[in-house]
Amino acid sequence: MNVGAFLERAAAFQGARPALAIGRETIATYAEMRDQARRLSGSLVGKMGLAPGDRCGIAMTNTPEIMVIMFACWYANIAAVPMNAKLHPREFAYILDNCGARACFVNGGLSEALGGLESEVASLEQLVDVNGADYRALLGSEPYDLADAAPDDPAWLFYTSGTTGRPKGATLTHRNLISMTMNYFCDVDPVSERDAWIHSAPMTHGSGLYGVPHVARGALQVVPESGGFEPGETLDLIAHYPGASFFFAPTMIVRLLEDQRLETADTTNLKTIVYGGGPMYVEDTLRALERLGPKLVQIYGQGEAPMTITGLSREMHMDSQHPRYLERLGSVGPARTDVEVRIVDENDIPLPVGEIGEIALRGDVIMQGYWDNPEANARTLAGGWLHTGDLGVVDDDGFITLKDRSKDMVISGGTNIYPREVEEVLLQHPNVLEVSVIGKPHPEWGEDVLAYVVPIAGAKLSEAELDALCLEHIARFKRPKHYRFIDTLPKNNYGKVLKTELRARLDAEADEGVS
Repeated sequence: MNVGAFLERAAAFQGARPALAIGRETIATYAEMRDQARRLSGSLVGKMGLAPGDRCGIAMTNTPEIMVIMFACWYANIAAVPMNAKLHPREFAYILDNCGARACFVNGGLSEALGGLESEVASLEQLVDVNGADYRALLGSEPYDLADAAPDDPAWLFYTSGTTGRPKGATLTHRNLISMTMNYFCDVDPVSERDAWIHSAPMTHGSGLYGVPHVARGALQVVPESGGFEPGETLDLIAHYPGASFFFAPTMIVRLLEDQRLETADTTNLKTIVYGGGPMYVEDTLRALERLGPKLVQIYGQGEAPMTITGLSREMHMDSQHPRYLERLGSVGPARTDVEVRIVDENDIPLPVGEIGEIALRGDVIMQGYWDNPEANARTLAGGWLHTGDLGVVDDDGFITLKDRSKDMVISGGTNIYPREVEEVLLQHPNVLEVSVIGKPHPEWGEDVLAYVVPIAGAKLSEAELDALCLEHIARFKRPKHYRFIDTLPKNNYGKVLKTELRARLDAEADEGVS
């Protein structure tokens, strides 16, 4: 089955319903969106000469055209390659060259920044600005009928962030995206044509992935006028659109909770906030449930297993009478319905309940492999299981709690210290807004625990207060030996805290002789 069939179905059943909007303005019905996708698909094949199996880049900030372009690619059985709009031109060039893209769509400032890229990337033949006349001309071709696609044909090349070397292209097939879509309805959230999916997070990442099941159900896709996340604009869109749902990074939820306009805002229309992509601390979860009500669903996933490995449902968030309620809130929930998950040691041997190891999984949602990277595939997909690189532990009920990325673990005196455990404690202090813990090199112990702390605006904090809090809740050896009070934590375009930048800052301090 071709993923493009989702749009075919939506247009057939609900062609007159709104499909795409910018802010409060509808710009296309489902019949019109289908017509645009089919005509653009006709141009990809007829005018641009692309063939089934070719790759097409998307270097764009949030805009409704992204959905049209992706479905146009799928109609012709071409793999879409959405890319983070904040990448450096050299990073765009690397990705396009790595996957052999023959065409790439751009918008906004990226049109100028990437101009002439065809001369740098051997495979790239055409760069199309969606705000220009060339794109409008492409919408004038004869409509293209939905192509046949084999389940394992590539549909979306999802490039990793590349924080530890070159980015790798997780090859997501039509089977993967269909499995993701079915699971969304089963384990995350039911969707109807009366709902609105609002793309406050990047459409080239999680928000775009979860836009697919919303197309399948004929729900409205809304792009904020700002193109991203602004708390006031978010509240305005919630007030306007019934059934409003979002994909948020945890840091976005925190920003929404801190905005004073939330106190008087009408959030009746808010249906669901699906959150993931970074640690959501229990204190923040409790605040969100108190302020927003039963609207939260947590997912744990990665690009290699699009969006969902495990999940913490709306009902689990609200099961406050469960004897391990707070422990469950600190977990990422049980495995999704159609995925097997296990915890393994360094020899890939499954570990018993309660022991920490690497999270591994298998199922139809797992990527085909990294594009043109057999060495990485051999490591990551060893034995037919996806090895996530995340450390976790499973309890008797099947709930998995993340400890950290294996590369983020602090080892002090031969003892493993998991940064998230320390971060959870520090966030209990009423004057702490955000915190991130890393290891600081130590000549005798290997590493010490260092906490970067962002205070609430105007609040005063002391190391002594935070030390006392830690000693009240965790073992003495786990408490930070060093603190750095800063105004903000470095984050990427998806809201993830960049511990690599914190480590670079620490290295710069060492060069300057700061202890």
